[in-house]
Amino acid sequence: MSTVLLNNGRLVMPDRVIPNGEVVIENGMITMAGRQSHHYGRSADIIIDAQGGFILPGFIDTHSDAIEKELEPRPGAYFTTEVAFGELEKKLAGQGITTMYHSFSFAGAQYGVRADQVAADCIRTIVGMARDYASIRNKIHLRFEITNFEAVDVIRDLITEGAVDLLSFMDHTPGQGQYPTVEDYRRYLEKTYHLPLDEIGEILTLKEQGRMNAGECVVRLSQEARAAGVPLASHDDDSADSISYYQQHGVTLSEFPINLPTAAAARRAGVDVSVGAPNIVRGGSTGKGMKAIDAITAGSANILCSDYYPPSMLHAVFLLADQTISISEAVAMATAAPAKALHLKDVGSLEEGKCGDVIIVRKRNNTPVVTNTVVGGIPVYGMNYRVTLPENRAEQSAC
Repeated sequence: MSTVLLNNGRLVMPDRVIPNGEVVIENGMITMAGRQSHHYGRSADIIIDAQGGFILPGFIDTHSDAIEKELEPRPGAYFTTEVAFGELEKKLAGQGITTMYHSFSFAGAQYGVRADQVAADCIRTIVGMARDYASIRNKIHLRFEITNFEAVDVIRDLITEGAVDLLSFMDHTPGQGQYPTVEDYRRYLEKTYHLPLDEIGEILTLKEQGRMNAGECVVRLSQEARAAGVPLASHDDDSADSISYYQQHGVTLSEFPINLPTAAAARRAGVDVSVGAPNIVRGGSTGKGMKAIDAITAGSANILCSDYYPPSMLHAVFLLADQTISISEAVAMATAAPAKALHLKDVGSLEEGKCGDVIIVRKRNNTPVVTNTVVGGIPVYGMNYRVTLPENRAEQSAC
């Protein structure tokens, strides 16, 4: 293993920013993070100059559907797991995400990536690939639709195999949560899957029937997950009662609560709350959910995740730092807080003894861009921009 030095940058620590800082990584672990000393430059095998940019811990994304879109970018257009996973990893490294919880939905679909057996096969392939050859830290977030009783045994097998790192409970039955009316859910199915009306009606019927076994599904899978040490999350909670119900079954993370009172109730109960980075960047939800910025301002959300658009993590962090909270607090929402919530003791901050997961961020026309990513002391991404100075533009060659 090499000794890697990242220097000449603004080092973002959990409680402060060190203006002229450096990070030293030896044998994959951070051995020094602090004010630049010029001592390590003589002994480092690899030196990465931040050029005055920010030096941050790598982002930890607890929820991203990006893998599903990479596998099936258009309805019915499939790519192999090997191709999709390999290409997505490269993108994630360039977006500053060094630990990704790839989210797979077991929603009882007949076709596509969300069909139970297809999702299970993809998970097993990714786990095997990540074990042998990977550029970032890859984990699996299994999203279980609680009305999908038929998937319980498939999921239990995956948990037993050690293929699940986070299990979340979803309930997309119309009448609550993300879809307060049947018409809301019908429009979602039409827009997302382009299904004919008769198939939509069949899905609605199956969901209503599935509610009869939903409670049993939650009990069985929560017991399996807790026995295996797998953290549990709930999804689209819309009331304090929902928070309390899932907390009784071991849930410690509430994803995308629908409204501010529910988010506040979760935090009062000691439950972590994650909100979507795209919500921050776009200025609101794509549906009827609350504005994420409102929850953060009220102290009712402590974790950022990318939801469906991984580049949003970086931009949300810097928007928050510019407008609402300090840069250290904003970075912690994408690093230290998710690490603590999901019991990742070795990542999440630039402190001695942590794994050397570090990114460099610079501003390009006031827009943050990741220029370097290091994972476990190994540089996995680097980007150099061609700069054309105004006075030299007329003299530029065709190259």
